[in-house]
Amino acid sequence: MTKQTILFDMDDTLIHCNKYFDLVAEQFADQMETWFHGYHLSIDEVKKKQSEIDLERVLVSGFAPDHFPQSFVDTYEYYLNLTGRPRSEEEIERLRELGASVYGHGIEPYPHMEETLRTLQAEGHELHLYTGGEPTIQMRKVTEAGLQRFFATRIHITRHKNAEFLESLVRTNGWDRKHTWMIGNSMRTDINPALKCGINAIFMPAEQEWAYNQVELETEPAGAYFTLPSLSAIPDAIRSYTEPKAAASG
Repeated sequence: MTKQTILFDMDDTLIHCNKYFDLVAEQFADQMETWFHGYHLSIDEVKKKQSEIDLERVLVSGFAPDHFPQSFVDTYEYYLNLTGRPRSEEEIERLRELGASVYGHGIEPYPHMEETLRTLQAEGHELHLYTGGEPTIQMRKVTEAGLQRFFATRIHITRHKNAEFLESLVRTNGWDRKHTWMIGNSMRTDINPALKCGINAIFMPAEQEWAYNQVELETEPAGAYFTLPSLSAIPDAIRSYTEPKAAASG
């Protein structure tokens, strides 16, 4: 089999992420409902407003660790202005701490992460990790998940995961587009950029998806494009695409 260059997203592709954000957002909405009990706020209403505020900031400035805690504070202040309830610095600090707590959760790999990466590595493919966020936070996850065994120094972290940054990786590293793959759960930041760059892509829909990632497919694939339900299906999918071509060329 021809050696492939395979880029993996990390959050909600290799390890769980969204469910922890959802859990903390639920705690925030519960706290808001308690504080604003006399103003008849609904938990769903608060969650929707917080999500809107968070999404707006990410669209403008990418992935930054202060966005999520700040969205709690901004939502709180939105409802203060709406209701006239007095502002409390103690409550604001409590919300910042709650929002930041999402970055301290333990690492939970997706099923079959270990064996999938081990199989691809054993087959001689070059594995890269391509993830968005704050380098310190993302590297903590890499270390705790033991991912350096598979990716070594081939770890690319950026605040903006888009076609421009991915294209720069392809060009700088001289990757053959026909033998390069992007694997991830985000249609917005993984799949659409990969297809725009003319590389292969495997879409791994997350169990719990963030609204930010929910966009339509924008580009007709130039090569392979699969949607798979499990990491364990990846090696066979890549083989199915590459081995017939190898046989034909032989």
